[in-house]
Amino acid sequence: MELVRGSLNVRERHRGGIVTIGSFDGLHRGHLELISRTCRWATREGVPAIMVTFEPLPREHLQPQHPPARLTNFRERWRLLERTGLDAVVVLRFDERLRQLSGEQFVALLTEQLAVRGVVIGHDFRFGRAGGADAQLLRAVGERAGFGLEVVEPVEIEGFRVSSTAVREAVAAGAFDQAALLLGRRYSLRGRVVAGQQLGRTLGFPTANMRLKRKSSPLAGIYAVQVHGIDAAPRGGVASLGTRPTVAGVEPLLETFVFDFAGDLYGRELEVEFVAHLRAEQRFESLDLMVVQMRIDESRAREFV
Repeated sequence: MELVRGSLNVRERHRGGIVTIGSFDGLHRGHLELISRTCRWATREGVPAIMVTFEPLPREHLQPQHPPARLTNFRERWRLLERTGLDAVVVLRFDERLRQLSGEQFVALLTEQLAVRGVVIGHDFRFGRAGGADAQLLRAVGERAGFGLEVVEPVEIEGFRVSSTAVREAVAAGAFDQAALLLGRRYSLRGRVVAGQQLGRTLGFPTANMRLKRKSSPLAGIYAVQVHGIDAAPRGGVASLGTRPTVAGVEPLLETFVFDFAGDLYGRELEVEFVAHLRAEQRFESLDLMVVQMRIDESRAREFV
């Protein structure tokens, strides 16, 4: 699978394919259905299967002061997309220039730069300036320009309608089983371990620290987790996601104490899978009181993982 940054970097091998378009935050089962339909259609036609997506996500650009909680950063989306069978992912920078394109201008970008043979979208997909264009316009333009359109109806799982909003709400509430039902996998965060203040090591709780790489996260608090990327099998742990108010922290971090592990993880890419919410983050009057609570958190987390 190739990464293509910007429409000007599209090459001839990327043209004439079947394209699906969207933000794809979370890559839930609804998104996977769009991708599956795209790949099947592309296989029938013998052409490439292409995703067109955006960075930053449109709502992050439109609501910079209050961006929506983001389920997946770019690294996490890419790792998930590698498993799908797509041939290429075209990432368009969502800025004022792109925001101001009319529906017709956006479709022109698809036809001129990608020479699309077919387009697959969700039933509620809107595009163009102020979201003024929809599937009806895309179908009409497609009939003139010579490309087909497939509109995928909402996906429901056990009575739940699948959407990024539904996943976001489930994750924020700590309803990880429901989130897994909508996603088709357990919810997780992924990143490389970075150096921290090493305070946890001095307190007897060495942690693997990861930056979130997103403006806003749906998670905050203390969690029982499974950690992938250390051994062949996942390892249990307890993780804190927040700003560490007891030590006057500022940057949100994911800090994970991996049970029964003493190795060096700096620079390693890990995936931290969330199993259960234990409590909210809080400020303690002393480090001693914090350590007492950390021991309680560890004991509770071991019951889940």
